[in-house]
Parts: sequence; C-alpha cells; structure tokens
Amino acid sequence: MNTGQRVRFLSAGQACQGDLYLPETGDGAPRATVVMAHGFGLTRECGLAPFRDAFLAAGYAVFLFDYRHFGDSEGVPRQLLSPARQVADWQAALHALRGRAELDNERLILWGTSFAGGLVTAVAAREPRVAAIIAQCPMMDGLASVLEVIRYAGLDQGLKLTGLGLLDQARALIGMEPLYIASAGRPGEAAAMTSDDAFQGYTALMPEGVPNRVAARVALVLPLCRPVREAARVGCPALIQICENDTVAPTAAADRAVAAMPAARVRRYPVGHFQVYQGAARQRSIEDQLQFLAETVPAV
Repeated sequence: MNTGQRVRFLSAGQACQGDLYLPETGDGAPRATVVMAHGFGLTRECGLAPFRDAFLAAGYAVFLFDYRHFGDSEGVPRQLLSPARQVADWQAALHALRGRAELDNERLILWGTSFAGGLVTAVAAREPRVAAIIAQCPMMDGLASVLEVIRYAGLDQGLKLTGLGLLDQARALIGMEPLYIASAGRPGEAAAMTSDDAFQGYTALMPEGVPNRVAARVALVLPLCRPVREAARVGCPALIQICENDTVAPTAAADRAVAAMPAARVRRYPVGHFQVYQGAARQRSIEDQLQFLAETVPAV
C-alpha cells in the first residue's frame, strides 16, 4: 500500500500538513502532480482515497493536503472556514511543490471538489503556471448557493444563519470561542447545508473524529465568495463536472464559469451533489478525469 510521505508547508506563517504520493511504477522521471484538497469543512481523510488511487494508478503523483484550521494543519480557532485563507493555502502548496525534484513543477494540476471546485478556479486565475484544473460539482458562486438555501429552506433559515454569523463574529471581536453551526444538517436545523440529501451525503464521507461543524461567521463571507467572476482568467485546460440535480452548488453558476473559461470542457451527470462521491457516479467521474488528463497533461 502506498502510504505517502508527510509534507509540511507554511501558509502565512502557519503549518499546513499534506501527504505526497508517488506512483509505484515508473522510470523516476519527474511526474505531473495532482494537487488535491477537500470542500466545505472536510479534510483529506474524507472520501478522497478512490480519486487519489486512480491518479496514482495512471502514473501521476498526488499531493493531498488540509487547509489551515482543519485536520492536521495549524490554525486557531479550529473549523474556521475562510475562502481567502484557503486560496492562500493552495498557493502556498504550489510554491512548496515547485521546489521538489521528483515532481515536474510545470505540470501541477489542481483538483477540487464542491467548495474547492470554486477555490481551484480562483487559484488558477491567479497562478498562470497551473497546468490544468479539475472542478467536480463546483461551488462557483457563494451568493447563488445562499439564495438556493433560501429557496429550499425559506427566508427564515437565511436570516437565522446570518444572525448566528453576526453573533459569532461579535464573539471573535472580544476574544471568545467561536459559535459553531453544523456543516450539514437535516431540514430545519441550523446548518450551512440542509437540503434533503445534505446530512446523509455529507456525513457518509466523514471518518470518526472529523467534526461536522464550522464557525458560524462563514455565513457572512460565503455570499462574497464568487469564483465565477474570475473564471475568464483561467487560461489552462479546465474540466468542469456538473451534477445536474445539485442543490448545494447551483448548476447555473457552473455553466457561467464554463462559458467564461477559454479552455473549459464540461461533463454532466444526472445525480445530486453527494452522489458523485459514491458508486457508479464516482467511477464515471474518475474515468472522465483520467481521460481529460491523458489528453491535456500526461503523467510523464
């Protein structure tokens, strides 16, 4: 079993932890590398192994890391989700990997799912040396996602989350511990995601010990996180994978991103947001990812 090598890198002076995996076969030539991180509030332990293993089997190196405030990485308070900090973490990871002789530093591929699908779009817009991106069920427009919550859960839910976010931010200003909300909850609960499929689909990805919560102030910054506005500056090849029944990451925003990107390819799946992590939908997603990479950024 390929256990990977622990790699520590700094982002704004704080340590992020990741694992670097090299394919077990090959001639030792520098490898194209898939850089991976998870979506909203999750860690590298949460259901990404099948994707990682498929890339390794195809001859790619893989670097899988946790953002600050999550998983094994530093950052206090815990479970603080800041889109700006997470974009900076991606950029710091790229900087660290470009110094490694076993990797081809001109063929770094960004792989992001859900919330991270939007993040890799923003990163590629700012990092022209990125070779390609893969954005699976991407959250391209936080404002659209908030409006979707209001559509399925009602205006009261939106106001409740905003109020909790303001209270959490006020607590931060006076040095108190965060006020947390669930990342995913059942309909009617105070959680960031409460669509019918959210709780079961989200928690199915979580091994024991990974908390299902984020600091409530995320409700204040989420509407301002709009990677779709940066899509036109993503010049590298991009694979955008859209789940047609997605209630978490609205498909219209992903369509707008595809239309804006100069070199985007789109694949569509007749499933919900969380179904793409399991079974036949996951296998089809992986096959499309491998085909895209074979055509745009070969492993060697």
